[in-house]
Amino acid sequence: MSDPKKLFIKTYGCQMNVYDSERMAESLGGKGYVTTDKPEDADMILLNTCHIREKAAEKIYSELGRLKGFKTANPDLKIGVAGCVAQAEGAEIMKRQPMVDLVVGPQSYHRLPQMEDALARGETALDTDFPEDDKFETLKSRPKAKRGPTAFLTVQEGCDKFCAFCVVPYTRGAEVSRPSDRIIREAQELVEAGVREITLLGQNVNAYHGHDGGLAGLIWELDKVDGLERIRFTTSHPNDMDDALIDAHGTCDKLMPYLHLPVQSGSDKVLKAMNRKHTRDQYFKLIERIRAARPDLLLSGDFIVGFPGETEADFEDTMDLVRTVGYGQAYSFKYSTRPGTPAAERAQVEEDVKLDRLHRLQSLLSEQQYDIQKSMVGRTVKVLFEKHGRETGQMIGKSEYLHAVFADTTDVAIGDLRDVRVVKTERNSLGGEIV
Repeated sequence: MSDPKKLFIKTYGCQMNVYDSERMAESLGGKGYVTTDKPEDADMILLNTCHIREKAAEKIYSELGRLKGFKTANPDLKIGVAGCVAQAEGAEIMKRQPMVDLVVGPQSYHRLPQMEDALARGETALDTDFPEDDKFETLKSRPKAKRGPTAFLTVQEGCDKFCAFCVVPYTRGAEVSRPSDRIIREAQELVEAGVREITLLGQNVNAYHGHDGGLAGLIWELDKVDGLERIRFTTSHPNDMDDALIDAHGTCDKLMPYLHLPVQSGSDKVLKAMNRKHTRDQYFKLIERIRAARPDLLLSGDFIVGFPGETEADFEDTMDLVRTVGYGQAYSFKYSTRPGTPAAERAQVEEDVKLDRLHRLQSLLSEQQYDIQKSMVGRTVKVLFEKHGRETGQMIGKSEYLHAVFADTTDVAIGDLRDVRVVKTERNSLGGEIV
């Protein structure tokens, strides 16, 4: 019996790419591949790319340059580029890096086995279509092997919002929702494999329409799954936070009190230029309603500074919004151009101004995050333990608020859900004692 072929996948970007990489590995598993964490041992290397961050494509070309040595050492090695950079660049990748054997977009990776067959026939393997067939149904079922206690589950892809800074509508396509029965089936399989917490994923997840009750209806269906203890979802758009979803935050015990709800800017002028289709006041009122439903909810957000046309007064509106709302976690970035998006053609804010604003915003956000963590000291939280601290001997998990929590104990196992009293806070984690 021949040795299995080895597959190395390097994943960039969001949680959805993590999920996609898992499914790519499953797809190629039917062709005899097993995963490896050593690229030098691989028979196939896949770069699952993200196009959101600055100079994403150039970074992938740089990474491909570093892989040339592996190809020289093993001429039979297959190298592929997948994900959103693959969708955006297409055949240009093979033109610039002829050593690349296959290019596959994020909606076509279920065709990887056929693409490998094409390579064996000496044909080009390029697929950046938006196929009509359901990639999730085409892929084989998830392996029944034991899994960790948390998992991602994609329920929705694509976006119809067309924010002026974003490439997602062009690389992931229009909004598409998976039927709820298929999601429930996959969730049940995950629970049978040991998963206790599922995070529902989508580029605009709260626009999910694969259930009559929208995302809230899906959450209530998942609430019935025996053995599933926790439900989360990301990433959301303020315009799609409907009444039912807000109510679910206050009434569904399995839905965790954590919400990632990007606003991007606190300036009405900038929000309009971004094509966000909401105002700062509408965002404030939405937060009030959500916190009325779930007062202890921890809020997370995304912010872009230095968007074309942003003045110092606009930036101060963002700082004011942050001070007013209060964020337990947040992600903040300098604006960077994305070719093909409307904002890329506009006059740009100077880089040193962007950097100064980013530092000031991040300082405020870090202060808020640390203050909220300090407020947790003395409270009891429920922690789902996920791993051992190899160097410290501690057990590490996540609270219902998504805080990392560590505890000095040998009395719990991975997958246990235990009450923990918080006794101290570090910069990015909490320390606690089992109750």
